[in-house]
Amino acid sequence: MEADSNLLATIRAELDAAQSILIVSHVRPDGDAVGSLLGLGLSLLTAGKHVQMVLSDGVPANFRFLAGTEQVRKRPEGNIDYRIVVDASEIDRVGRALEDQPAPDLNIDHHITNNHFARHNLVLSDAAATAEILARILPVMNLPITTAVANALLTGMVTDTIGFRTGNVTPRVLRVAADLMERGALLASVYYQALIQRSSAAARFWGCGLNRLQVEDGMVWTSLTMADRRASEYSGRDDADLINVLSALQGVDLALIFVEQPGNCIKISWRVCGQADVDADVSAVALQFGGGGHRAAAGAEVTGGLKTVQEKVLVATQLYLNQLRAAKITPGA
Repeated sequence: MEADSNLLATIRAELDAAQSILIVSHVRPDGDAVGSLLGLGLSLLTAGKHVQMVLSDGVPANFRFLAGTEQVRKRPEGNIDYRIVVDASEIDRVGRALEDQPAPDLNIDHHITNNHFARHNLVLSDAAATAEILARILPVMNLPITTAVANALLTGMVTDTIGFRTGNVTPRVLRVAADLMERGALLASVYYQALIQRSSAAARFWGCGLNRLQVEDGMVWTSLTMADRRASEYSGRDDADLINVLSALQGVDLALIFVEQPGNCIKISWRVCGQADVDADVSAVALQFGGGGHRAAAGAEVTGGLKTVQEKVLVATQLYLNQLRAAKITPGA
């Protein structure tokens, strides 16, 4: 799927006219959120625009190797002419980053569950990452891709594809990555720092989850509590990418992780395992709980206690898995 040329022309004209541009992404930002924010933001800065890059939760420690992260703030300031949301399927996902701001002017995203909340919506659900969309459209809109921009965008692509291992990695995706490398992006460095390197606190946090790992009838799941976070001294509000470890286990179709959040809230992540026997679309399950995402990776946040939420989600996920097995067809076929 290619971006609509008329839409790109309109966006380019509006960016040319804008003096002060705000770019935001979702809470608990992953590599695609950070990479897309920085990639677009640094490109516009190089083009001479005044840009504010905002993440309400800040930049996670494992992405601070990227140039420009020191410019990311947690709240916007002053007058804003143009507001852009990247890598968020719905407006509520950005937290307080757009607090007291008018509706966004532009929404750039690749989630199939995106609800087109902005004045202009550039949503390409066949893209492997929002960063891939930006890598494709920046040259079309005559916006520069410097080495720093290329590194940021490659980070978004590498992390959202778990190192080019997901089913939506096409020859086009690899060509876009190669183009970014030709523009100065360092694949080996990005891969190691974004996907491989972990802090000792993250390793301890993983240990808490692995200790309560459960496997049953094609599903694997575990949970991480606020107490686990304190005991391990892990500062993030995510699962430290433990879900990607679970999704690599043999003999299971779906992986889930439940992460306790402040305010009586549970964050749930679903993944389709690499060698799954069913062609599952976990975004369909996530939608039942107010979430969304992709066919192979989705998430939701549910209010309630860990035990209650976990029971409800596991029942719904198991029912969906059983329906797939019984029907012996792929979703949507």
